[in-house]
Amino acid sequence: MHRVTALTLFAGGMMLAGATRAIAHSGPNFAQVVALDECDPDSFNMKVELGGLGEGGTGFCHNVALAAFGYATTLPDLVMKAQSGTPDPGWDFEPDQVTIRTDTLLSVVDQGGEPHTFTEVAQYGGGFIDLLNHGEATVPECAGGFSNVAVAKTRILQGSHLDITGLSKGKHLFQCCIHPWMRMEVDVK
Repeated sequence: MHRVTALTLFAGGMMLAGATRAIAHSGPNFAQVVALDECDPDSFNMKVELGGLGEGGTGFCHNVALAAFGYATTLPDLVMKAQSGTPDPGWDFEPDQVTIRTDTLLSVVDQGGEPHTFTEVAQYGGGFIDLLNHGEATVPECAGGFSNVAVAKTRILQGSHLDITGLSKGKHLFQCCIHPWMRMEVDVK
C-alpha cells in the first residue's frame, strides 16, 4: 500500500512540475542584466571620520570580490579613477546593450557588493554624488538622490533585483545614479 501511495504522489508531483514548467514558459520573454562591482569592505565600511562610508564595520559594501587576492577596489581608488575620467571597469552593467521585444521582462540583478540604481535617463551624465561625476552635470533624472522617489524606486540592493516591464519601442538609456559610468542601452523592437 505504501508503494502505491508513493508512486501516486511521485506521478502527481511530476505532472505538477510539468504544468508549472508550461506555465513558466508561456509568459513574457526574459532578459537579465547584472550590476557588478568590486568594493573593498575595509575601506568602504570604515568609520566616516576615518574616510569611509560606514560606522566601524557596517556600511555600504557587502563584499563579493576576492579582496585577499587583489580583486577589490578601495574607496580612495574608486574616487580617484572616477575623477580622472577612467572609472573602474569592474563596476558595470552586463551586458552593455541588449535588444528585447516589448513583452520582455527585464530583470536587473545586483551581484556586486554595493547598492546601485538602474535609472532611465534621457541622456547619460553625472549622478547625484558630485565626487564621482568627472565634471559631468547631474542628469535631471538623478537629481535629489534617494530623496527623489523616482530614483529611490530604481535602487537595487546587494543580492536583490529590479524587474522592468512595459518599455515602449525604441532606444532606452539606463545608468546608475550613484556610479554614473555604469551605463546600458536597451533597444526595444
